[in-house]
Amino acid sequence: MEISADLVKELRSKTGAGIMDCKAALKETQGDLAKAVDWLRMKGLKTAEKRIGKSAKEGLVDSYIHPGGRIGVLLELNCETDFVARTPRFQELQKDLMLQVAASSPRYVNKEDVPADVLGKEREILRAQVAESGKPAAIIEKIVEGRLEKFYEEWCLLEQLFVKDQNTKIKDVVKQAIAQLGENIAVRRFTRYQLGQE
Repeated sequence: MEISADLVKELRSKTGAGIMDCKAALKETQGDLAKAVDWLRMKGLKTAEKRIGKSAKEGLVDSYIHPGGRIGVLLELNCETDFVARTPRFQELQKDLMLQVAASSPRYVNKEDVPADVLGKEREILRAQVAESGKPAAIIEKIVEGRLEKFYEEWCLLEQLFVKDQNTKIKDVVKQAIAQLGENIAVRRFTRYQLGQE
């Protein structure tokens, strides 16, 4: 089947994928645009998983001041090359992440950043809350672990639901950008300032 340049261009504008990838996707799906988008996403996310271990030492530090000037965010977002750091897609991701930090007040980037003493104290509180239920110890531990997931979703940036799409976690938004840009991307650190708060 012959794939037209217009179809390739349309798929490229929808997905941000490279020309050769768009051609391959359209050939694989016999020119079906919707299926080609899905095919690229599946291929891209597989590629993204492989890229996650790559070193990401380039990138940008940027700032966001919320309208009204009461909340500000500084965020360092890393990638593998300075070329990718200058792309509109990378900068769009960084703005989305800063908006997320401003709106949702996370304390940590990911689960691994939560200090052991904070996690221990949270487990202790959760166990105390559940202990009065009279359930067996094994069940209590499962409940505690389930509630810890809620803790992570509230306080860890990558575990939060995206403010622009409540069906997607931030870690998946980052994976989608990795798939589109073809480089590992990592949130290194952030600081959120709110007027009058320490």
